[in-house]
Amino acid sequence: MTIRVLLADDQPLVRSGLRVIMADHPDLEVVGEAATGAEAVQLAEDVDPDVVVMDIRMPGMDGIEATRLITTGPSTARVLALTTFDEDDHVHGALRAGASGFVVKDMALDDILAAIRVVAAGDALIAPGVTRRLIADFAARPAAPALSPRPLEGITDREREVLTLVGRGRSNTEIAEDLFITVATAKLHVSRLLTKLGARDRVQLVIMAYEVGLVTPPR
Repeated sequence: MTIRVLLADDQPLVRSGLRVIMADHPDLEVVGEAATGAEAVQLAEDVDPDVVVMDIRMPGMDGIEATRLITTGPSTARVLALTTFDEDDHVHGALRAGASGFVVKDMALDDILAAIRVVAAGDALIAPGVTRRLIADFAARPAAPALSPRPLEGITDREREVLTLVGRGRSNTEIAEDLFITVATAKLHVSRLLTKLGARDRVQLVIMAYEVGLVTPPR
């Protein structure tokens, strides 16, 4: 299966570098390029990509607003936020706007390509340089949460345990080890949580785990 990618960055060199490296990977196809947030929003509708690699800082409409419009609009594309900075505000803004992942431009290109694949598969990815502390701080902030706090109705005790572990940043393999279940069963629980709670991806499950108090931010 080929992953259709839209590149949104105001720096032609960045877009060119990503396009060239993707040309050597048959599972990735660049279907469009945008130099502004507004162009990215329009192209997301026009070319229907699987993943938008979105620069956060662009002239005019920035990547955060463009991400919000794409994830709340008719496009089914997932957004991988890309920036030269790993400051808290950018992480918070990108994730609150609906991004499924966040990477920094100084990562190895192969790692960025791996992040595209992870996001396309419906999972979420935060760059190693953007620590779990940032996710915790983000989820604990009171301003304009993307998900309103609500009771966790309709989930089982086991699913609540899984949600707690997802909120702590555990992978499916780690969840399986912690709960003495198979990895396939852990994946099934995560999938059911996504459906029952109306969450778009794993990032939103992390946010929800903090917002309902299953996990508390580190001090």
